[in-house]
Amino acid sequence: MLDARAKEILDGTDSKMQEAVMFLEEDLKNYRLGKANPSIFNNVVASYYGTMTPIPQMASVTAPDAKTLAIQPWDRSMIKVIEKAIIDANLGFTPQNNGEIIRCTVPALTEERRKDLVKKAKAAGENAKVVVRNARREGIDLLKKAQKNEGMSEDTEKEAEEEVQKVTDRNIKSIDELVSAKEKEILTV
Repeated sequence: MLDARAKEILDGTDSKMQEAVMFLEEDLKNYRLGKANPSIFNNVVASYYGTMTPIPQMASVTAPDAKTLAIQPWDRSMIKVIEKAIIDANLGFTPQNNGEIIRCTVPALTEERRKDLVKKAKAAGENAKVVVRNARREGIDLLKKAQKNEGMSEDTEKEAEEEVQKVTDRNIKSIDELVSAKEKEILTV
């Protein structure tokens, strides 16, 4: 049975690991798969009155059909700024505007682009695993310090270390599942 301090360390470690998994999940949603998805612009920023602001916070972003994205700025004077931000983001879109709305046609993915996206997804997965492993190391270090300085029993420390490893394995498995699902989705033509 873990004492309160060991449980606190374990919960903090698990929380850090789950944040890494959730971040990866959100990041993978932004990968363009040949379908119009408004969330692709969530990380594209433009200067909005001197402040770098994500496009969805300065315009309405919609997908009127499966191959088109429409961006309607709340302030028409921002059209050129948003258009430049989309081009600079290198998403593979050529924005066109009619003075009120910017339209981006989503091109079909080439085999090369699909392979690049798979590489990018795997790299993001590896980065998430690094965060999880660092959280494990920090958790184990805290347990060792608690055993040495706070009078935690050696048995409790060892038991808590095993729990940290179980939590680590579970989160690594989640990351692998997310990446392989995204890889399958990307490669499905």
